[in-house]
Amino acid sequence: MGSFEVEGDRPADRFAGGTQGQEGVMGSLTFDSDDLEVTEEFLCRAYARMSIGSTTPESSRARIRRDAGASVSVDELDLDFEMTYSVAPLGRICLCVVHEGTVRDHVFQGVRDDFGPGDVVMFAPPDLPYAGRICDARYNITMLDPGLLDQVAAGSGRTLLEPVRLTGHRPHTPAAAERLRQTIIYMRDHVLGDPAAATEPLVVSAGTQLLAASVLAAFPNNAHTDPTAQDRVDAHSATLRRAIAYIDDHAHEPITVADIAAAAHVTIRTLQYAFRRHLDTTPLGYVRQVRLSHAHRDLLAAGPGDDTSVGAIAARWGFPHPGRFASLYRDMYGTSPSHTLRG
Repeated sequence: MGSFEVEGDRPADRFAGGTQGQEGVMGSLTFDSDDLEVTEEFLCRAYARMSIGSTTPESSRARIRRDAGASVSVDELDLDFEMTYSVAPLGRICLCVVHEGTVRDHVFQGVRDDFGPGDVVMFAPPDLPYAGRICDARYNITMLDPGLLDQVAAGSGRTLLEPVRLTGHRPHTPAAAERLRQTIIYMRDHVLGDPAAATEPLVVSAGTQLLAASVLAAFPNNAHTDPTAQDRVDAHSATLRRAIAYIDDHAHEPITVADIAAAAHVTIRTLQYAFRRHLDTTPLGYVRQVRLSHAHRDLLAAGPGDDTSVGAIAARWGFPHPGRFASLYRDMYGTSPSHTLRG
């Protein structure tokens, strides 16, 4: 019939990845079944209400692995049959990366398209249903909370006159699609799919924001960039001092640009402009500098006999990729983190 297995024991109110009140865990799960009804039931719980069908119900094996956080899930699906699908609105941004096989006759309001190996697409806007056919395909489904795009857009200084929407279902260019594909792989393998990294709140927060930023950079969207006249008036040194004090006190937590702006009593646009005017950086860029300084302090404090590693300290302060951490560290301190630890 089928099997369903959960790895990890971090409870959640529902599966990350749907809006139908699914139950599950933030962690990893696997599903394997050759029963079409069992597969449909699982997909309804894991994604949204849907109906599926097959021309070969006697041979309909589906294998799925999910790695999930609170606001992002990354799934690898392998279907060795042709499956039709009709899906209710997910309430989340749903991206598809095709590895093998094809997705045909994919439709949602105003769009009809076919996808093949290497294609990176948005299946549909969060509030629209969609339908199509999966033809003996192995593919990736990545879902994220739409609000993450608002956070990232605001953090990069874009003017938000309304919630951010992706206005096209394909990336701007093949290069943009490839960068997003690599980010999804990184999120799957080195953040959500790595048991050690997945337990570090700062690592998950940084990876989630990286993914949202990559989505925003890849797809056409409705965000704008110019600060307003009021933003310029409010972006004074007192605003900066309040923001810096909040960051210094909360650098060990997964804070967002919205959190910093609220603490400084200004809009996100004003906050962004204040950091650019006075420090020539962004709020999140400053957060990264502060966390680097904390990592530097921990490296210096580690004794020769300690079992502490550079990787563990980097992950503690939100740097899951050792090479990237080493590069940032060298730029700031002129030496490698391993040399600081040994010294």
